[in-house]
Amino acid sequence: MRHARRRMVRRVTRLAAVGGLLLGSVMVTRAMASEPSDASALPRTTAQSASATGSDLVSRLGTSRTAGSWIDSEGRPVVAVTDKDTAAQVRKAGATAKVVRHSMDDLKSATGTLRSAPRVAGTSWAVDYRTNEVVVRADSTVSAADWSRMTELAENIGGFVRMERTEGTFTTRVNGAQPILSTGGRCSAGFNVTNGQSDFILTAGHCGPTGSVWFADNRGRTQIGKTIEQNFPGADFSLVQYDGGRAGDGADVVAIGNGNGVRITGAADPTVGQRVFRSGSTSGLRDGTVTALNATVNYPEGTVTGLIETNVCAEPGDSGGPMFSEGIALGVTSGGSGDCTTGGTTFFQPVTKAMSDLGVQMIVSQQQAGAGQQGASPAPSAAATQGAIAPGAASPGSSAPASGVGTTTQTLLARLTDTRNIGPGLLVIGGSMIALVATRFIRAEQDRKAYQRYYSATWG
Repeated sequence: MRHARRRMVRRVTRLAAVGGLLLGSVMVTRAMASEPSDASALPRTTAQSASATGSDLVSRLGTSRTAGSWIDSEGRPVVAVTDKDTAAQVRKAGATAKVVRHSMDDLKSATGTLRSAPRVAGTSWAVDYRTNEVVVRADSTVSAADWSRMTELAENIGGFVRMERTEGTFTTRVNGAQPILSTGGRCSAGFNVTNGQSDFILTAGHCGPTGSVWFADNRGRTQIGKTIEQNFPGADFSLVQYDGGRAGDGADVVAIGNGNGVRITGAADPTVGQRVFRSGSTSGLRDGTVTALNATVNYPEGTVTGLIETNVCAEPGDSGGPMFSEGIALGVTSGGSGDCTTGGTTFFQPVTKAMSDLGVQMIVSQQQAGAGQQGASPAPSAAATQGAIAPGAASPGSSAPASGVGTTTQTLLARLTDTRNIGPGLLVIGGSMIALVATRFIRAEQDRKAYQRYYSATWG
């Protein structure tokens, strides 16, 4: 009976080991299949995928049959269309269709009419894709007479132009996330960029004219560099060249406060409805969503077009700071109204447009940081949502070294047990092999002892 139990245990162990080998092989195969084909490729975020779907459909179907796209609260792409046939094509492509009355051609015609009218400082307008309207806003500095004239113009355009008064004033937000200072004022470094020969700081254009000299301290002892190109008004970006020509270690990190930072892995255009984060020295890390693209703002200093409109709050001191999502650079803070107590509207210069005009590229991390999920998310948590790291003294535009980046600081055990890697599969295969070898060894040892007993009993 005892021998029968032993045989049963051995058989079960062998079967479990063989099953483990098969399971481990499947786990390794799936992990390898999930790896990107190009190890150097940058990660694609959920928001980017949804945005690409909507943008591709709008581009393919044309502006006469569509009226923009956005991401809904579930992170799915939605495309505004003008007829049922186009809606069917959108659904077939895997996106949600919303039938609206006015096409993008109609909406662009309305904004063109507004742009050709006499300029009124303290106003802005942008297309609200979700309501299929052009929204015109006026701050507290706009007089009753100017407001009346703009309202009359809107009525002449049509009922899809919505007029709104907003509290506060539309102003540029000089100062910023990690301060750089000059005789012209205090501003913020946004992102580090390069032309392949020298490194630069990309920041807001209203921070200072060409030739402005920037320092890291208010006593002018530590010189950072000089503004070599500025675009403001019209757009709102400028380029500060480092004195030493190089940004140094930590150039791919933006600071988010409390000694934490986020590694930048790429640059892209945002989409309406996308959750975004902004960092600034006055109000710290704040989040919100993109509410409109290609917005126009009439600052007191002049008109700026092509901006990203958001409901992220900002305050004086946040200007030039970086806006990003899931490690992807999106914009630098331009200006807005309101504050972080009552809320407000903040506009950003898209980094893609700025880099294209300046002939530079974003300095990005060569390591693939894990991307969080986009869409309906809780209150901002840099550690959970943005792949936060501990960059030490690293900041946008600084050369301080970064440490503790994403998966590079994981322990060997964490790497081996991460189901996204091949480690768990290899562990299962290794354990199964040990079990098989052990059962064979035990069987051989038992056979040897049985033979010894039999041999000794029959000797002589």
